Amino acid sequence: MPNSPVLPTVRRRRLGATLKRLRKAAGLSLDEAAVAMGWSSPKMSKIENAAQSVRPGDVTAMLKMYGVDDREVYSALENLARDAGKKGWWQTYRGVVAPTYADYISLESDASTIRVYAPLLIPGLLQTAAYARETISGITTTRSPEEVAALVEIRQARQSVLTRTDGSPKFWAIVHEAVLHQRFASRPTTMREQLRRLLDAAEMPNVTLQVMPLAATPHPGGAGGFSLVSFPGPMPDVALLENLLGATYVEGVDEVQVFGEAFERIVAAALPMDDSLALIAHLEEGLRT
Repeated sequence: MPNSPVLPTVRRRRLGATLKRLRKAAGLSLDEAAVAMGWSSPKMSKIENAAQSVRPGDVTAMLKMYGVDDREVYSALENLARDAGKKGWWQTYRGVVAPTYADYISLESDASTIRVYAPLLIPGLLQTAAYARETISGITTTRSPEEVAALVEIRQARQSVLTRTDGSPKFWAIVHEAVLHQRFASRPTTMREQLRRLLDAAEMPNVTLQVMPLAATPHPGGAGGFSLVSFPGPMPDVALLENLLGATYVEGVDEVQVFGEAFERIVAAALPMDDSLALIAHLEEGLRT
């Protein structure tokens, strides 16, 4: 029976792209690198294009061949090769979690920094279960109640990344003020609880929260929301765009840089953190009556 093809997960794409960049920096062609490793050129190409897995030991040999002497680079890429096909806790929800969503959860688990501009909804890592249930039910058009419940569980489980003991990522979220005025007729207390959740999360040392005011000057966020994920070591950032059909990843270095620069301009247009929290607290207090 033939082997199943390797799925080009985001982890494998990150690894392959980084190895390709290091090869080019060393001045080696694909054919030259393949010969030095004792491989065929197609095999080297498949590794760089995430169509074939690579062992951590082979990654070590490739880095030595490319003249890399940074131990942090070795550790990061060896671990990425080791974990490229690793199954996470979200695999228990197979059938509910789309492959692109599973990829994003794996990105969160590897991240050193996560930056989000959210013009339409509270970011998933900051949502209460009630808010998640209302919004997932409203957005999905084909999910059963059981699947919605599973997606809510997944969204809540993802939030543990912000408090993990082995180094939680820095999380920087900019939420549009219009999102804070949303109301839910079926459960009026949902938004008050959600605003309180934002205030509580902002007390975490690794969380930065800003509000984009209704009166903000034009900024790049007018083109839509996005997430920008950064990693330790040499791996390039990844940007994520979401829509009704799922997620789209932006992984090219130059393309992702556009989002990084856009985020800086969005930060400048948003309220400072203290003013943002004061606004959230004011809205939360107004919902108590």
